[in-house]
Amino acid sequence: MASQKKLDAKELDKIVEKMIDTVHHSKDEIFHIGEQSRQEHERLMNELNETKHLVHIIIQEADQLETQARLARQRLSEVNRHFSRYSEMEVREAYEKAHELQMKVTMIREQEKQLRLRRDELERRIYGLKETIERADHLIGQITVVLQYLSSDLRQIGEFIEGAIQKQEFGLKIIEAQEEERRRLSREIHDGPAQMLAHVMMRSDLIERIIRERSVDEAIQEVQDFKKMVRSALYEVRRIIYDLRPMALDDLGLIPTLRKYLQNIEEYNNKMQISFVHIGEEKRLPSRFEVAIFRLVQESVQNALKHAEASEIQVKMEITKQYLFLMIKDNGKGFDTTQKKENAFGLIGMKERVELLEGTMNIRSQMGVGTTIFIQIPL
Repeated sequence: MASQKKLDAKELDKIVEKMIDTVHHSKDEIFHIGEQSRQEHERLMNELNETKHLVHIIIQEADQLETQARLARQRLSEVNRHFSRYSEMEVREAYEKAHELQMKVTMIREQEKQLRLRRDELERRIYGLKETIERADHLIGQITVVLQYLSSDLRQIGEFIEGAIQKQEFGLKIIEAQEEERRRLSREIHDGPAQMLAHVMMRSDLIERIIRERSVDEAIQEVQDFKKMVRSALYEVRRIIYDLRPMALDDLGLIPTLRKYLQNIEEYNNKMQISFVHIGEEKRLPSRFEVAIFRLVQESVQNALKHAEASEIQVKMEITKQYLFLMIKDNGKGFDTTQKKENAFGLIGMKERVELLEGTMNIRSQMGVGTTIFIQIPL
């Protein structure tokens, strides 16, 4: 099921990449349309300015021809009224000049009309191109936002799915760990306290027999051995309880419990040096904080012992009014933080605990140098 989900996450990445390519292509097409519209807009603006200039010239020429045509008509009217005074040549010239000027006026007015129509058409086309350019710019801006979303936020979906898969695997590991812990506790109780208690019952029967059949001194010696056995059984029970949850955590608080725990780890591992530094007020925290922080330190130290093979571990804690700062540093093998570690469920569990407390966790590690874990938790 998990492998199928991983495949789906990869398929989703492919779909996102294809979407990005398609949107990029669309952006290029719109940009090309916008550039063509700008070029056409510039060409039409030049033509419009030239047309307006021609209209201005035509109007001036038409006005001059109108004046000349009016004078020619007046001259023709004068000739018609005094027809007998003018020769046939003068009458013909008057008619021809008036007709010629009238034809020129008609032609130039038609030319002016066509230029005005062209001007109006150019203005409409320029207005449409301006809207196209503005629309293209707006779409490019929107597509840029979409590309940023696709390139950043949407790509995080794949990471989110991978994180969900990790959490699912982590949950299964928790169930397996719980079952394994139950088996371990069952074996420890069976091989330890349970066997000892069975021996206690047998020794109690033996003591009764010794008291009846032998001397009192032998009975006293048997009672002393009996007490040692009971004390050993009690120690084993307390050790198991401490592994489940240190009682000192409820009684003494986080700092003394951590100090005692780290001392015990150092004593148990002869070649290990563990230092614990606490800065700030040694005050009690809410139970959920103390348990979570104790487990974070416990998991970090166990990782340094089991996986990093460290010989020195430093644990520093600072408690302020608003935050708790925790640093666990070792001189172990280190690892590459850029590469995903298989079965790194200890780190995943720590991250889950920190997130539940609304805190942050950063890991710095260098191969052959060691690992440092920084944790900040708001109180």
